[in-house]
Amino acid sequence: MTKVGTFAQLPTVAPQIARADVSSSREPAEANECLALYRQELGYLIGSLRRLGVSNSDIDDVLHEVFIVMLRRWEDYDRARPPRPWLFGIAFRVASGHRRRNGRELLRDCPDAEDSSAQPDETLAVTQQRQMLLRALAKVPLERRAVLILHDVDEVAMREIADQLSVPLFTAYSRLRKARSELDAALKILLKGGRDAR
Repeated sequence: MTKVGTFAQLPTVAPQIARADVSSSREPAEANECLALYRQELGYLIGSLRRLGVSNSDIDDVLHEVFIVMLRRWEDYDRARPPRPWLFGIAFRVASGHRRRNGRELLRDCPDAEDSSAQPDETLAVTQQRQMLLRALAKVPLERRAVLILHDVDEVAMREIADQLSVPLFTAYSRLRKARSELDAALKILLKGGRDAR
């Protein structure tokens, strides 16, 4: 299976999903709007799912589930708000369900460096840093990792995060604080070469 992360497969993924999942009960205009947003934010969804611990081998299946949920919940989407927090909420719930079904969370493979013009040693350093960060993120429980990614990576406001994840604002802040602490501790162990962080 080719990796979706290389973006070589992107033009073919969305049309396959569209043919398979756009039900006749949906208005064609709504389905097309949903599909357009999915295509527009596909790279963001792939990156979010990877940070949430979905392996490259499972990305296609999980993306398929995300699109199905998007289509079912399309009427609930408030177009006045930015789409990424809404999409991340869906991705988080689908990734959580995927993890529960599989019984454990594994980061088996990490994304490859995408800059082909970089020197080999630079590419290796970037790949190693990315792998280390993903291993450290894997040590942060998923519900806290979701808040950390939304706030620190995607720069979403805490109130929006609390709304999208259906938690009180205080809980969201508490999860962010604890996630930062856990990520910092995991990175320190990895930087020291500790084997228990792998």
